[in-house]
Amino acid sequence: MAHISIFVGSVNGGAERLSDDIAKTIEQVGHTAVVITEASLDDIKNASHILIVTSTTGQGDVPSNLAGLYFAMNSTSPMLTGKPFGVIAMGDRCYGETFCGAGRSFDELLRDLQAKPVGNRLEIDASENFEPWPVTEPWLKLWLTKLPE
Repeated sequence: MAHISIFVGSVNGGAERLSDDIAKTIEQVGHTAVVITEASLDDIKNASHILIVTSTTGQGDVPSNLAGLYFAMNSTSPMLTGKPFGVIAMGDRCYGETFCGAGRSFDELLRDLQAKPVGNRLEIDASENFEPWPVTEPWLKLWLTKLPE
Protein backbone atom coordinates (compact mmCIF):
# COMPACT_ATOMS: atom_id res chain seq x y z
CA MET A 1 0.00 0.00 0.00
CA ALA A 2 1.36 3.39 -1.02
CA HIS A 3 0.84 6.72 0.72
CA ILE A 4 0.43 9.32 -2.03
CA SER A 5 0.88 13.03 -1.37
CA ILE A 6 -1.14 15.06 -3.87
CA PHE A 7 0.30 18.56 -4.32
CA VAL A 8 -2.30 20.88 -5.82
CA GLY A 9 -1.82 24.10 -7.77
CA SER A 10 -5.19 25.71 -8.40
CA VAL A 11 -6.35 29.14 -9.54
CA ASN A 12 -10.13 28.77 -9.75
CA GLY A 13 -10.57 25.48 -7.89
CA GLY A 14 -10.61 23.05 -10.83
CA ALA A 15 -7.38 21.31 -9.89
CA GLU A 16 -8.49 21.14 -6.27
CA ARG A 17 -11.82 19.49 -7.18
CA LEU A 18 -9.98 17.06 -9.45
CA SER A 19 -7.54 16.24 -6.63
CA ASP A 20 -10.42 15.35 -4.32
CA ASP A 21 -11.76 12.89 -6.93
CA ILE A 22 -8.26 11.47 -7.36
CA ALA A 23 -7.83 10.99 -3.61
CA LYS A 24 -11.15 9.11 -3.39
CA THR A 25 -10.13 6.77 -6.21
CA ILE A 26 -6.69 6.18 -4.67
CA GLU A 27 -8.32 5.21 -1.38
CA GLN A 28 -10.89 2.97 -3.09
CA VAL A 29 -8.08 0.82 -4.50
CA GLY A 30 -6.42 0.45 -1.09
CA HIS A 31 -3.78 3.17 -1.00
CA THR A 32 -3.87 6.28 1.17
CA ALA A 33 -3.81 9.85 -0.07
CA VAL A 34 -3.46 13.32 1.33
CA VAL A 35 -4.34 16.46 -0.65
CA ILE A 36 -1.95 19.35 0.06
CA THR A 37 -2.99 22.79 -1.17
CA GLU A 38 -0.40 24.86 0.74
CA ALA A 39 2.78 22.80 0.52
CA SER A 40 6.13 23.31 2.20
CA LEU A 41 9.53 21.99 1.23
CA ASP A 42 9.30 19.53 4.13
CA ASP A 43 6.03 18.17 2.70
CA ILE A 44 7.73 17.14 -0.54
CA LYS A 45 10.87 15.87 1.18
CA ASN A 46 8.77 13.68 3.49
CA ALA A 47 6.45 12.37 0.77
CA SER A 48 6.97 8.76 -0.21
CA HIS A 49 4.93 9.03 -3.44
CA ILE A 50 4.32 12.35 -5.21
CA LEU A 51 1.46 13.37 -7.46
CA ILE A 52 1.38 16.94 -8.77
CA VAL A 53 -2.02 18.19 -9.97
CA THR A 54 -1.75 21.71 -11.29
CA SER A 55 -3.44 24.18 -13.52
CA THR A 56 -1.40 26.81 -15.36
CA THR A 57 -1.72 30.55 -14.97
CA GLY A 58 -0.31 33.63 -16.67
CA GLN A 59 2.35 32.79 -19.23
CA GLY A 60 2.74 29.12 -18.29
CA ASP A 61 3.26 29.89 -14.60
CA VAL A 62 2.68 27.78 -11.51
CA PRO A 63 -0.40 28.91 -9.51
CA SER A 64 0.41 31.05 -6.48
CA ASN A 65 -0.55 28.41 -3.91
CA LEU A 66 2.07 26.02 -5.35
CA ALA A 67 4.62 28.55 -6.59
CA GLY A 68 6.36 28.83 -3.21
CA LEU A 69 7.04 25.10 -3.19
CA TYR A 70 8.28 25.18 -6.78
CA PHE A 71 10.69 28.06 -6.12
CA ALA A 72 11.91 26.51 -2.85
CA MET A 73 12.62 23.23 -4.65
CA ASN A 74 14.31 25.05 -7.52
CA SER A 75 16.53 27.16 -5.26
CA THR A 76 17.51 24.55 -2.65
CA SER A 77 17.59 21.45 -4.88
CA PRO A 78 16.53 18.85 -2.32
CA MET A 79 17.45 15.50 -3.80
CA LEU A 80 14.36 13.33 -4.21
CA THR A 81 16.31 10.37 -5.50
CA GLY A 82 14.09 7.49 -6.50
CA LYS A 83 10.84 8.96 -5.17
CA PRO A 84 8.05 7.92 -7.53
CA PHE A 85 6.04 10.77 -9.01
CA GLY A 86 3.37 11.65 -11.51
CA VAL A 87 2.14 14.93 -12.95
CA ILE A 88 -1.33 15.92 -14.07
CA ALA A 89 -1.13 19.24 -15.90
CA MET A 90 -4.21 21.28 -16.71
CA GLY A 91 -4.24 24.00 -19.33
CA ASP A 92 -5.75 25.33 -22.51
CA ARG A 93 -4.03 24.55 -25.81
CA CYS A 94 -5.19 27.95 -27.14
CA TYR A 95 -2.28 29.47 -25.20
CA GLY A 96 0.22 27.75 -27.50
CA GLU A 97 3.71 27.17 -26.10
CA THR A 98 2.63 27.90 -22.52
CA PHE A 99 0.03 25.08 -22.60
CA CYS A 100 0.32 23.10 -19.34
CA GLY A 101 3.46 25.07 -18.53
CA ALA A 102 3.17 24.62 -14.75
CA GLY A 103 2.93 20.84 -15.02
CA ARG A 104 5.77 20.68 -17.52
CA SER A 105 7.94 22.79 -15.20
CA PHE A 106 7.24 20.52 -12.24
CA ASP A 107 7.90 17.41 -14.32
CA GLU A 108 11.27 18.76 -15.42
CA LEU A 109 12.23 19.91 -11.91
CA LEU A 110 11.31 16.59 -10.30
CA ARG A 111 13.41 14.75 -12.89
CA ASP A 112 16.31 17.15 -12.22
CA LEU A 113 16.01 16.32 -8.50
CA GLN A 114 16.25 12.63 -9.44
CA ALA A 115 12.71 11.66 -8.54
CA LYS A 116 11.48 8.70 -10.59
CA PRO A 117 8.68 9.32 -13.10
CA VAL A 118 5.93 6.71 -13.12
CA GLY A 119 4.46 6.65 -16.59
CA ASN A 120 3.93 9.78 -18.66
CA ARG A 121 2.67 13.19 -17.65
CA LEU A 122 -1.05 13.70 -18.29
CA GLU A 123 -1.89 16.96 -20.04
CA ILE A 124 -5.55 17.97 -19.97
CA ASP A 125 -6.72 20.50 -22.55
CA ALA A 126 -9.65 22.51 -21.15
CA SER A 127 -10.68 23.57 -24.67
CA GLU A 128 -11.41 19.90 -25.45
CA ASN A 129 -12.21 18.47 -22.00
CA PHE A 130 -14.25 20.87 -19.90
CA GLU A 131 -14.56 18.16 -17.23
CA PRO A 132 -11.12 16.75 -16.43
CA TRP A 133 -12.21 13.60 -14.57
CA PRO A 134 -13.15 11.47 -17.64
CA VAL A 135 -9.61 12.02 -19.00
CA THR A 136 -7.93 11.64 -15.61
CA GLU A 137 -9.60 8.44 -14.40
CA PRO A 138 -8.10 6.00 -16.95
CA TRP A 139 -4.67 7.66 -16.63
CA LEU A 140 -4.84 7.43 -12.82
CA LYS A 141 -5.87 3.78 -12.82
CA LEU A 142 -2.94 2.90 -15.09
CA TRP A 143 -0.54 5.08 -13.04
CA LEU A 144 -1.56 3.29 -9.86
CA THR A 145 -0.78 -0.12 -11.40
CA LYS A 146 2.77 1.05 -12.20
CA LEU A 147 3.35 2.62 -8.77
CA PRO A 148 5.96 0.93 -6.57
CA GLU A 149 4.77 0.20 -3.05
